[in-house]
Amino acid sequence: MSYDTKVPSVHDVGKLLQKLYDADPDLRYMALSDLYNVITSPHSSFLQHDYTVSARLIDGFLHTLNDSSAAVQNQAVKCLGPFVSKVPEQIITPLLDKVSQVPIDHSVDSSIPALALRNIVISLPRPVQGIPRSNAVNGAYSAVSKALIPRLTGYIVIPTGTKGLPAPPRSMLEDDIDKGTDSTAADLLIEVARCFGSMLHESELLALQQISLKLIQTRRSGSVLKKKAVTAIATLAGYFSDPSLSRLVSTIIESLKDVHLEPSQKKIYINLISALTRANPKRFGPYLQTLAPFVFSALGHDELQDIAEEDDGEEERDPEADEVREAALIAVESFISSCPQEMRVFTEECIDSGIRFLKYDPNLASDDDEDMESDDDDAADLDDEDFEEEGGFDDEDDKSWKVRKAAAKVLHTLILSRGQGDLLEDGTLYKRVAPALISRFKDREETVRLEVLATLGRLVQQSKPEAVSTARAKREASNLGLMGPPPSRKRRRQGSDASMLDMNTNVSLYSGVEASMSEPLSGPQESLAALVPDIVRGIIPLLKTGTLPSKQASMALLKDIVITEGGGLSSYVDQIIPPVVDASKASSAHSSASSASSATANTLRIEALQLVQAIGDTHAAELLRPFLSKIVPALNAAAKERYSKVSAESLAAVESLVKAFTPPRTPAGSGEVKSDLEHFYAILVDRISANDAVLEARQRAIRVLGLLIGRSSGSENFLSNSRKAEGLALLSQRLKQETTRLASVRAIEAAVSFAQDGAGFSPEWIKDVSLELGAQLRKASRSLRGASLIALRAIVVNPATRALLDSETTRAIEDMLLPPITANDLHLMGPALTILATFVANDPNSVVNQQLVDALKEVVKVTVSGSALDALLSLVRAIAEKNAGGALMKALLVEVGLSGNPDLVGKVIGTLLVYSKAGIDVKLQDFVNELNTAVDEKRKSLALGVLGEAGMRLGPNSPLEPQLFVAHFNDKDQVPLAAAIALGRAGSANARSYLPFIISQMGQPSSKQYLLLHSIREILQHRTSDAEILPFSQDLWAQILNAAQQEDNRAIGAECIGRLTIIDPKTFLPKLQEFLTLDDRQVRAMVISALRYTFADTEEAYDDVLRPIVIPILSQMLEEKDLDNQRLALTTMSSAVHNKPELILPHLNDLLPLVMNKTFVNPDLIREVQMGPFKHKVDDGLEVRKSAYETLYTLLETAAARLNIPDFYERIIAGIADEHDVRFLCNLMLTKLVVIAPDETKLRLGDIAEHFKTIISTKPKDNAVKQEIEKIEKGAKGVLKVSLDINKQLSLGGVTVEGKDADEAYAKAWQSYWDWVRKEHPLHLKNVEEETRAERDR
Repeated sequence: MSYDTKVPSVHDVGKLLQKLYDADPDLRYMALSDLYNVITSPHSSFLQHDYTVSARLIDGFLHTLNDSSAAVQNQAVKCLGPFVSKVPEQIITPLLDKVSQVPIDHSVDSSIPALALRNIVISLPRPVQGIPRSNAVNGAYSAVSKALIPRLTGYIVIPTGTKGLPAPPRSMLEDDIDKGTDSTAADLLIEVARCFGSMLHESELLALQQISLKLIQTRRSGSVLKKKAVTAIATLAGYFSDPSLSRLVSTIIESLKDVHLEPSQKKIYINLISALTRANPKRFGPYLQTLAPFVFSALGHDELQDIAEEDDGEEERDPEADEVREAALIAVESFISSCPQEMRVFTEECIDSGIRFLKYDPNLASDDDEDMESDDDDAADLDDEDFEEEGGFDDEDDKSWKVRKAAAKVLHTLILSRGQGDLLEDGTLYKRVAPALISRFKDREETVRLEVLATLGRLVQQSKPEAVSTARAKREASNLGLMGPPPSRKRRRQGSDASMLDMNTNVSLYSGVEASMSEPLSGPQESLAALVPDIVRGIIPLLKTGTLPSKQASMALLKDIVITEGGGLSSYVDQIIPPVVDASKASSAHSSASSASSATANTLRIEALQLVQAIGDTHAAELLRPFLSKIVPALNAAAKERYSKVSAESLAAVESLVKAFTPPRTPAGSGEVKSDLEHFYAILVDRISANDAVLEARQRAIRVLGLLIGRSSGSENFLSNSRKAEGLALLSQRLKQETTRLASVRAIEAAVSFAQDGAGFSPEWIKDVSLELGAQLRKASRSLRGASLIALRAIVVNPATRALLDSETTRAIEDMLLPPITANDLHLMGPALTILATFVANDPNSVVNQQLVDALKEVVKVTVSGSALDALLSLVRAIAEKNAGGALMKALLVEVGLSGNPDLVGKVIGTLLVYSKAGIDVKLQDFVNELNTAVDEKRKSLALGVLGEAGMRLGPNSPLEPQLFVAHFNDKDQVPLAAAIALGRAGSANARSYLPFIISQMGQPSSKQYLLLHSIREILQHRTSDAEILPFSQDLWAQILNAAQQEDNRAIGAECIGRLTIIDPKTFLPKLQEFLTLDDRQVRAMVISALRYTFADTEEAYDDVLRPIVIPILSQMLEEKDLDNQRLALTTMSSAVHNKPELILPHLNDLLPLVMNKTFVNPDLIREVQMGPFKHKVDDGLEVRKSAYETLYTLLETAAARLNIPDFYERIIAGIADEHDVRFLCNLMLTKLVVIAPDETKLRLGDIAEHFKTIISTKPKDNAVKQEIEKIEKGAKGVLKVSLDINKQLSLGGVTVEGKDADEAYAKAWQSYWDWVRKEHPLHLKNVEEETRAERDR
């Protein structure tokens, strides 16, 4: 019966209670089911006030807990959970007492009482960190303390003061010990500790610890019960006081010192140390200095000697000894992952024990000291071994493989935590760890073999240089003709995407010039290269005869090597390609995966195809050509696979091979190359045309086809013109279909961008495609509009395709481009203006019409910057050079005038003035007259903007004198600043005439130094040549330093000093370094600000001067004592990391601690301020911390591979609990860390959940102002968004956490937090989910 709408009554409950005593178990079960619906219905609040009914229900539940039917018992247990949240508070204590003593004479399941109690405890109100404890929480704890803890310990821990009370029954755990059973009372203890640990008194914690230790120490306890006791103690320890924790450690030490300690007991104590470390790394970490040696003693060389002696004496080996070694290695792994800093002193022991037991296989006669040479000699013999037969080795008594697997995990964790710093840089990992791993490729146990391969793969990944991913991204973007990162740092000053506006930028792209990736190897890459022969020698047998998981892991390792080395397998391609191609054809019919691996036939095929792709990307075409006869059929078959991931990866491999066999990597075509490319062409066309092709594969095939057509342009030795025409027609056809439209747009852009001639293109095709692309500009999808505009720009900018455009199509395109220009979308405005500039250069009369003038009138009324501004001025210049600017000039002067953006209007008019030889009615002198006669300040500002732009573009031919601008330094409003900027812009192209005047003005006592500094800044920023500035550099330096002594001049003075330093670094950089040692903090502040400008927009010659002094300079800045200077230093550090990573990152270990130290809250900087009747705390160190976290964010984006992630995470966790601005940055970093370091994120989920819960639970004060309320709401929304990201990336947050991680502490902690969010804040969560979904859709 449903009680969602019906209101249950006492009468309903009474009728159901009667059925609980019925003889029919089905009726009893149904009655309990209906009672559950009553209790959980929204209308069951009557139970809260009806003590009698609640008591009768308790009697009924107690009766059914002792039922002979297991189903009835389980349903009764289920009812008790929600029941305790609906009954009077005073009834909970007797309920717990009665349930704990319920007789079970009718049941064979002795765990029912403990299960019921556990369900009750989980459902009780519990304390939440950061939230005041309510009466309900206090009442729940009181009930647990009075009724439940005595049943667990066997005595009353906290006396009530009432005399004559009977002694509590015997401990439930004592009963388990005596009977040798597991009633799940240990699970109950764990839940009590987890739910109410923060409220338990010290005496209660110690009492529960004692009974848990008793479970561990007694021989009568089973292994499962002892494991639960370990978990219980680890959970309790998080709430111990320092003395109690110290006593627990002393107890463990004394037990481990016992020479008569049995192996099974030793294993339990080692497990306990491991659990304590994982559960409480911060508090337990310092004790590892004392405890770790006990763990390492079980892994010493003497242990192996004892094993060898036992084997020689043919004594039976003790299986418990292997369990101790496995537990010790698992503990070491926990130590390294949870307390990496404390374990640094044990680095040698970790490496030695990992390597020693990685080879531990007492069942095989082997020499543990064998070197790599002997392994090399044996490797050839392994070629013919059948690893599938080895994988079938079965010896139930041999558990040594668990030891070897645990040893491999130790090395894996060591690489994760230390493989980004010292151990990688000094070669330890490659000299000692890697050879040991390679030697175990032949391990007979597959799970060990997979762990070994994964460990070495992780080491290879850690060796990847920071530049690889960026260079690869640039290359891929270039190959596809997409908008990639700017091609050089110098171009960055002109906008975030310079290629969108400069018609000459893509010349190298059209000619097929591709940057070479070949660079000399050094450091870890060089060490890896030396081991590649041994790795390949060990992997080849696995590729040929290994099991499916071993093959997949081997290919993953080879792929990592290729990506890290940028190649590296040239000498082994003939051995690798055949088995890899065979694997790409694998099917579930003839391949099977072991239960220890998630590998399947499809995942193996994906890995094989990805390896082919990586080899194709990085190896010469000549090496691959002999194997194409095998590769092409395999790729063709995989491309037709219904499983989308397999087909997509197959086409990605085709793409890599297309790049390999086309220019620039294969500059000269041939008949063989043409035949190979014809095969690839056939694969692509088949997938595009096939009706049964999956959408993802079809889209990928379309993009690759465009790339093939483009890169084969210029010669029929690669692809025939007829094939190109057929392919282009197919792209045009797919452009008109909704599902393939975006992919077709990008394919067309690639094909056109690379085209060196018009072969294959026809005027009809160009017209049809251009109009279709123009039509897409009206679509709602922003990505489609942007891609269409870029493809259209490629058609117009490339001379080969532009020549095929007719005037009718040109006019139609122009009409389609006007809406994007006036939409105030800079992303679309830039390429649209570039297209129009190209049209104007070819046919100004038809392009420059009233519609274009009207559009440009709207553009100059808004703020335009970056690449869009450069594109706008390029268009205006093209109009002026064709003498077609009359209408535009008239519109700007008459219809726009002062209503537009003065600075932008001035630049446009100035450009028109300079480059127009005829067609306009105004001259430069007209604006000079306007400046001298106008009364309106806005008119003067506009005239100054025009004159400044004109002077800059005229250069030495400019008739304008600097006095013209200086004369207006005393005017009102914005005119003086406009005059200063105009003076600088006019002087930037004529420094020899302007700088002497400006320097002389700077030296006059009554000069407007602030304005002159702006002029100098403009000259330095827009200079045409450094040589023109150098003769005046010393005088400028002196005048700028003198002017910067004034408070108002410091900021602009610092920028001028920085830009002047770029011009003559050998002279001025040492001076800046010297100024940092001065006592005047204001001078140091100016120098620090100046240095920030020296890191951007500089060339390699400047880097050579900067390299030897940059680290000392940054170190000195970061050690500043002045708070303002600290903030400036951190900002400068961020600029250095962003712009000069190649100079900074090698020395990051020296600089990062200085940045980390600035993230700590300094109590000395927190002060109280009286504001009316209220007192507020002000944190003077907040801005410094914010800057420090901004620097950490920059480092995470730039050099994640070089960061010590555990230490880095410590500061991020601390920042979550900081002020709103800091927390915002930490939330951003968390969303990146969950992707970069998922394993470390899992370890931190408990801390993250606690902080997030505190933030979400924060309530504004009654007298809080609106800004404070909004800040609290934003804080809660921010952490909910991050929580959703964590759930998505780590597959958490479901109804329940399932799988192998379900029992992990992090999963339980996070699941508990997420359940709380869904229960307490469902509306907020729903709103955030909807916002996130809407952002993703946009």
